[in-house]
Amino acid sequence: MDTTFLLIGAILIMAGILVSPLSTRIGMPVLLLFLGVGMLAGEDGPGRIGFDDVSTAFVVANLALAIILLDGGMRTRVESFRVGLRPALLLATLGVVITALICGLAAMWLLDLPLLVGLLIGAIISSTDASAVFSLLQGSGLNLNERVEATLEIESGSNDPMAVFLTLMIIQLLQDAGNNSLWSAPLMLVQQLGLGTLTGLASGFLLTKLLAKVVLVPAMYPLLVVSSGIVLFSGTNLLGGSGFLAIYLMGIVLAANKNPRMPAILQIHDGLSWLAQLVLFLLLGLLVDPSQLLVSLPAALLIALVLIFVARPLATLVSLSPFGFSRREHLFISWVGLRGAVPIVLALFPLMAGLPDAGTIFQITFVVVLVSLLLQGSTLAALARKLKLEIPGRPEPKLRIALDAPEAGSHELLLFPLKGERWKNAVEIIDLHLPAPSRIVMFFRNGQMFERRRGLYVQEHDVIAVFAHRDQAGDIGQILGWEEPPARLTDHRFFGEFTVNGQATIGDIQANYGIHGLRFEPALTLSQCFVQVFHGHPVIGDRLDLGSMLLVVRDVQGDRVTQVGLKLSREL
Repeated sequence: MDTTFLLIGAILIMAGILVSPLSTRIGMPVLLLFLGVGMLAGEDGPGRIGFDDVSTAFVVANLALAIILLDGGMRTRVESFRVGLRPALLLATLGVVITALICGLAAMWLLDLPLLVGLLIGAIISSTDASAVFSLLQGSGLNLNERVEATLEIESGSNDPMAVFLTLMIIQLLQDAGNNSLWSAPLMLVQQLGLGTLTGLASGFLLTKLLAKVVLVPAMYPLLVVSSGIVLFSGTNLLGGSGFLAIYLMGIVLAANKNPRMPAILQIHDGLSWLAQLVLFLLLGLLVDPSQLLVSLPAALLIALVLIFVARPLATLVSLSPFGFSRREHLFISWVGLRGAVPIVLALFPLMAGLPDAGTIFQITFVVVLVSLLLQGSTLAALARKLKLEIPGRPEPKLRIALDAPEAGSHELLLFPLKGERWKNAVEIIDLHLPAPSRIVMFFRNGQMFERRRGLYVQEHDVIAVFAHRDQAGDIGQILGWEEPPARLTDHRFFGEFTVNGQATIGDIQANYGIHGLRFEPALTLSQCFVQVFHGHPVIGDRLDLGSMLLVVRDVQGDRVTQVGLKLSREL
């Protein structure tokens, strides 16, 4: 057996993993580094590996994207749908069409191409990429306000069907100039979206029931989920539906049902998702021929600039206008229109179809993705902070283990390390009070275990073990959390000096703080004011500027603001 291919593949994966820490040091998206490793290993690089098997690349890329979308769906909080679902769906449909049209016309003009070929390029680069968005949002350490984060995540996971539909429709038109192609286009769209939605939701509910009933070795549950996802993805595609949409929706349904095994499943899927991204970008890097990119580089750069600075902002403006997004939010969402693996995979469709301009289309798409990852991906965190869209995060446990026993219900074992200035001075462990029904059961120090009892103190570097309901991890993290936040995200700087109840009225604020001339009726509560300004869906971090006072949403329950931070000094 010739193991050369396995040896080379393993070496490339190791190289990608080992260079990944550079991403945080040089401010470059880790996915771009994986792509770079693949290009260096390719035929024009020092690796001199010749790879031009489009069919194999197509199959592997689709499998990797399916795993990435499943993981993204399982990490999407259904609670965020109240603020992100409608704008995300409009951005994933109308926004994709607007982007494809503008970029397609630009490509036609810049490259002197036929209209349909130009529109094909626009369709291929029209969708944001879930793998790029998910990895950058999760890996950048950003805690964005819920409205922005939910919209970006749902959009990136759900806009692939429209891009696939547009791509396949235009390829069909290029291959068949008859009217049948035009008549079949609406049917194709309904089939893609309808079957994808139906099979995704049904499979999610069935798999949820199966996970609750079947008894397996714990390590088998993540494998059951990923294998079921691949079956769904492949079967939906065979039926003519969108496998991308189906597997993403299945992940969302699994997350919504909050199976007690989900934390353990997600831990395994985190590794699977990273492996899928790494393999995908390495393979695509091998597939490209850098020397050929130079031919179409000037026009491709111009198309990328049209996409980033014209098409995406206009699509965002039109799609999000009905939903009350602020200018800062519009700007950030338009900037995070990251292109990644999906456009490159879609660029394989013309190659598979044997279109005359397929090589040019692939090269242009590759350059657009490189520019997007380099320019947008590397500036994402800085822009979010500049636009003040980052909010204080809640520390998560270092480890969480679901108690795999019916008697334990939805309780978990959580481990919290103690770090930061707040733990420099020892604290008696019985003085740490957690919300019921959670309980501190023990703590660890230098490899030794200690009980929770009077006379024992905890300090920095200790690790506390807690039994808690799975929904309490965030609240407990606020109490035991490690890592002092940056000065700009401390409660005092971000929310202000005072906290008032969301049911306090504008009249109360006027009376207590001597502020007059406010634009709201005195009888309105602060919660009602936020609901009015933010179209019914306020989120933590939303602000109302009242002149000499700034109100900041501190906590919400559904669409009701329960706590408001109050800043009297604008320098805070």
